Amino acid sequence: MSERRHEEHERYCAAVEDEVGRFVELVSGADPTTVVPTCPGWTIADLMKHHGTTYRWQDEIVRRRLQERIWSRDVPLGLPDDAADYPAWVATGAKSLLGTLRATDPETRVWTPFGTGDRVRFWPRRVLFEAVIHRADAEIALGRTPHIDPAIAADGIEELLTIIPGARWVVERFGEFDRPGATLHLHAIDSAGEWLITTRSDGLTWARGHGTADVAVRGVAGDLLLMVYGRLRVPDARLTVFGDHELLTSWLEKAAL
Repeated sequence: MSERRHEEHERYCAAVEDEVGRFVELVSGADPTTVVPTCPGWTIADLMKHHGTTYRWQDEIVRRRLQERIWSRDVPLGLPDDAADYPAWVATGAKSLLGTLRATDPETRVWTPFGTGDRVRFWPRRVLFEAVIHRADAEIALGRTPHIDPAIAADGIEELLTIIPGARWVVERFGEFDRPGATLHLHAIDSAGEWLITTRSDGLTWARGHGTADVAVRGVAGDLLLMVYGRLRVPDARLTVFGDHELLTSWLEKAAL
């Protein structure tokens, strides 16, 4: 593998390791029946189960070099009977996945979702933002305010904009969107992050940079990331919106993963 690919691969793996550690520390000792308001119908126990299941599913795909999708129900989970043991179970699943990712050339061909390519290097980046957003879910459930590193948050916004056009269920919702060609501008005030998004009936296109748009949103990158993932609802004092508020609300509803 090239040195640059190796460094990027390891950087994402290290970031995942940090996020998992924060999540496990956060949920350890928490009441597993605590409701998670940003994931309707879920509790902290459900959030942990989702996390641990996802890590084992991804590990199976990479370790076996699978070329077709498998379902998480077909992966051995070893889920503990007692929810109090879930945090350690999550940590074990993440450790195994990271070991597999670090031992695998990022250019190795495997199945990936969203039509984003067929290389192992897709996975640590995707795992990172799953971990970031679900750590934020847990913090919100436990009455804390999430804080996300600006550089990681900016990368997360771009990763989401990249995968949305490959999410079939999102594209179907955009087919019902009556504003093709409408534009949105996101401006991160704590990092070098600006994005201009153009809506389409089959998803979106986007580019980095400044531009005039139908609606613009300014805020720190972490809050913008939480907004596009539906974890921070507008209007919110942490975000400044200029222009067509109705367009922003409608677009966020359609774009939700």
